[in-house]
Amino acid sequence: MPIDKTYLNPFKASIDDYALPKRFTFPFYHEPHPLCVLAANELQKHIETQRTWYHNFGLSANKKGGVGKMFGVLLVRSETNEIGYLSAFSGKLAGVNHLPNFVPPVYDMLQDNGFYKKKEASLNLKNKEIETLSANPKIKVLQGQLNDIKEQARLSIQDIRNGMIENRKIRKLKRNTGQKDLGNEAYLKLKDELAKQSVIEKTELKKKTALWNHKILEIETDLEKILSVIEKLKKGRKEASHSLQLELFNQYQFLNRLGEKKGLLNIFKNTVQGIPPAAAGECAAPKLLQHAFANGFEPLAFAEFWWGQSPKSAIRKHQHFYPACYGKCQPILEHMLQGMTVDDNPLLKNLSEGKGIEIVHEDEDLVIINKPPEMLSVPGKHIEDSVYSRMKVRFPDANGPLIVHRLDMSTSGLMVIAKTKHAHAFIQRQFIKRTIKKRYVAVLHGLIPEDAGIVELPLRLDIDDRPRQLVCYKHGKSAKTEWKVISRKKDKTKIHFYPITGRTHQLRVHAAHRDGLNTSICGDDLYGEKSNRLYLHAEWIEFTHPKTKKVVNFLVEPNF
Repeated sequence: MPIDKTYLNPFKASIDDYALPKRFTFPFYHEPHPLCVLAANELQKHIETQRTWYHNFGLSANKKGGVGKMFGVLLVRSETNEIGYLSAFSGKLAGVNHLPNFVPPVYDMLQDNGFYKKKEASLNLKNKEIETLSANPKIKVLQGQLNDIKEQARLSIQDIRNGMIENRKIRKLKRNTGQKDLGNEAYLKLKDELAKQSVIEKTELKKKTALWNHKILEIETDLEKILSVIEKLKKGRKEASHSLQLELFNQYQFLNRLGEKKGLLNIFKNTVQGIPPAAAGECAAPKLLQHAFANGFEPLAFAEFWWGQSPKSAIRKHQHFYPACYGKCQPILEHMLQGMTVDDNPLLKNLSEGKGIEIVHEDEDLVIINKPPEMLSVPGKHIEDSVYSRMKVRFPDANGPLIVHRLDMSTSGLMVIAKTKHAHAFIQRQFIKRTIKKRYVAVLHGLIPEDAGIVELPLRLDIDDRPRQLVCYKHGKSAKTEWKVISRKKDKTKIHFYPITGRTHQLRVHAAHRDGLNTSICGDDLYGEKSNRLYLHAEWIEFTHPKTKKVVNFLVEPNF
C-alpha cells in the first residue's frame, strides 16, 4: 500500500538539538515532549495565518457564538527515517471533517453519498413530520377543553360532597332528636326515611361522577387519536436513530501497530457503559494514530492543546496542553497502543512514599494532622498508602472510622482524625450542617484585580473525563466559595479561600473556571499547569470538640 505523506509536516525550524523520545507518551497524564511543543507552536501559527477556512474560536473582539477546539500533534518517523508531525482536530472544524494539513477522520460520516447522510435525511423528514403534527392547533384546543372540564368536574363533585356532609349532619341531628322525642315506631320510620335520603344522595353522586367521567373520556379519546400517531412516529424515530448509531459505530475500525483492527462496539463492550459514548473516535488522538498506522509512520510522541474561547462547563484555556480524555479515548487508545513501548503511568506511582505526617494535636478523641501534598486521604484503586492506612497503623485501638473529611491528594494541610465512633459522628454532623469553619491558602497565576468576592458555580463529575469536574447548572450540586486576596507579587496572587460547601475540586474549579476567578491555582495539573506541587493548603480549621463541647481551632501555615 502506497504511503500517504500528504499530511506529514516537516519541521520548519531545525530539530538537530532535540533528543527524540525513548518511549511513546502516556496519553492520560504527561508533560508534552519539547518536539511536540515545537510542533504545536507551528500548528498554532498555521491556524492564525491560514485563510483557507474560517471558524469562530471566540478570540476576536466579537466573541459571540465562538467555540474553542482541541487540536493534536503526533510526532512520527517515516519508513525513510524522516521526522515530522501529523495534525488533527477533535470533531468537526469549520463545519467539516476534512481540511488541508489535518489528517482525515477514522470514518467520515459527512460524505455526501454515505449511508449516514441519507439516513440522517430520512430522520430529518421524520422530525419535520412530528413537528408538523405536534403543531396541530386542535391539540391545544382539546388540552384546554380537557383542563376546563376536569376543573368543572372537580368543583361540581366537590359541591355535591359538601352538600352531602351538611345533609349528613342534619340527618344525625334528626335521628338524635327523634330518638328522644318520638315513639319507637315513629323513630324507626324516621330512621328508614333518613337512610333512603342518604342512598339517594350517594346514587346522585355516582351518576354525576359517571357523567363527568364520560365527558372527560370523550375529549381524552379525541386527543389520544392525534397524540398516538405522534407517539408512534417518535417511537419509530427512536428505533431508527438507535439503528443508525449502531451502524455508524460499526464503521469506526481502529488499527494498532500490530495491524489489528477493532470496532467501536467491540472496544466498549466490556466497559462500564457497555456502548460507546457520543462522538467516540472523533478526538484528535485516535485520528492521529489511525493515520500513522495506516501509512507506516512510527508514532513517537503526541500532545493536545486547546485553541479558542473557554467552554461554559469544562475548564479549557487557550493554548494550554491537556491529556486525552478517559471516557471516550481510554478504551480506544488501550487497543491502539498495543505493541508499543509507552511511558509508565505516573498515576500508579506512590508519590507519598518517604513523606511523613505531622501530628499537630492529639487527645483521647481526635487527632489533628498536617497532610503533606501528593498523599491520598483514603486508599485509591491502585495505591493503598494513605492518611487512613497510616492512621490505622498509628492508632490500632481507635474504634471509629478515623477519616471524618478528605483533602484532594495534591492538597496539603489540616485534617481531623476521629479516634472514636462518638467523635466521628459528632464532628461529621458539624461538616454536614456546615458549622465547621475552614480556611485555605492558595497561590494563583496572574494578578486578581478585586480584593474579595464570592464564587457560586454548581459542580458535577465529568463522566467522560474522570476525575475532572464540570460546571453544570442543570445537574450540578451547589458550590459556594468566599475568597480574599492576601497579597500580589509579580505575576502571582496569594489568596484565602473560605469554602462554604465541600464539593470535589471545588476550590480548583472555582479558581480556574472562566466564570470564577478565571485563573488556575499554581501547580494544578488538572485545571492548569503542572509544577513542583499544587499551591493549595488547608491552613486553619475551627469546630466544636466532641467531649469538651468547646470551640477549638488549629493553624498550620503553608511552606510556600
